[in-house]
Amino acid sequence: MSAPAVALSLSDGERETLERLARAQTAPHRQVLRARVLLLAADGVANAVIAEEVGVTPVTVRSWRQRFSVDGLAGLGTIREGRGRKPSIPEETVARIVKLTTTTTPEGVTHWSCRTMADKVGVSSATVQRIWSDLGLQPHRVETFKVSNDARFEEKLIDVVGLYLNPPEKAIVLCMDEKSQIQALDRTQASLPMIPGKAGTMTHDYKRNGTTTLFAALDVLTGKVIGQCLPRHRHTEFLKFLNTIDREVPKGLQVHLILDNYSTHKHTEVDRWLHQHKRFHLHFTPTSSSWLNQVERWFRDLTDKNLRRGIFASVPDLIASIEAYLNAHNANPQPYVWTATAESILAKVRRARTKLEQVVNQN
Repeated sequence: MSAPAVALSLSDGERETLERLARAQTAPHRQVLRARVLLLAADGVANAVIAEEVGVTPVTVRSWRQRFSVDGLAGLGTIREGRGRKPSIPEETVARIVKLTTTTTPEGVTHWSCRTMADKVGVSSATVQRIWSDLGLQPHRVETFKVSNDARFEEKLIDVVGLYLNPPEKAIVLCMDEKSQIQALDRTQASLPMIPGKAGTMTHDYKRNGTTTLFAALDVLTGKVIGQCLPRHRHTEFLKFLNTIDREVPKGLQVHLILDNYSTHKHTEVDRWLHQHKRFHLHFTPTSSSWLNQVERWFRDLTDKNLRRGIFASVPDLIASIEAYLNAHNANPQPYVWTATAESILAKVRRARTKLEQVVNQN
């Protein structure tokens, strides 16, 4: 039997830390082993016995003891330079994959796949996927954007964001827009229900049974929505919806409407109506900035949760479904919390414009 080694000296704090680490369920396995080794060493157990109990070599036990004597707990979770697993892919190969991914495309196609990149560079597709994942590269995805060229962009942005972050007293702020041409789509065959192990099904083709337009105004403070389905979205329908808002909003409140620059919203009849209803104030978002209007988020939820998989034999069926969703939402409304300041948005827009100018100049 091996002779006991000299007990490793531990302070109360060091012992407490090592005991907690030795019991940890989520710590790296190597650190847990090292903590157990050091605790046994502090109890005066021989290196060979520690090695057999923990499942490492006696050389490893001696090395960890010596390193703890020099570095203490500070060196517990680090691997010394030159030790540990060596990278299997040279840095030059990684750099080449990154450069090809970000600056080129394969012949005849729009973007790289793991297979095409692997064939090009001479590594496995799993290696390409791992490198892309580590660096956050996603050549198969593309996001849409458009930088507004509105000459009054900054002025309108500050106005709208100011209403979100610092709404006026004795007033209601409503985000308003129309979702036009909502189709009442019916499937050509009956859908099959979901069963365990199999998703529900519906036919890919459909029958068109007419359209409706949803006018909606989202209360920024409460999340409630005033909604009304109308046949079209001309200025006459817009005026009907303004009258609906006027009836539903308490008379003692000013009404601030955030909406886009659609010509219907600026019709002379609308101007005349606004002149007669002094409590209404219109705030226009910059062109190409629908993301600034919070009701667009509500429209997205409506589409995902009600319209996309809906089956409607007629326009009245479609309207009834939309109204049911609207009522359910208003029974338990949740506001969308706006956090971005005008300054942070303007900074992002400036960076986007700078990048666009660089791309244009390069071309």
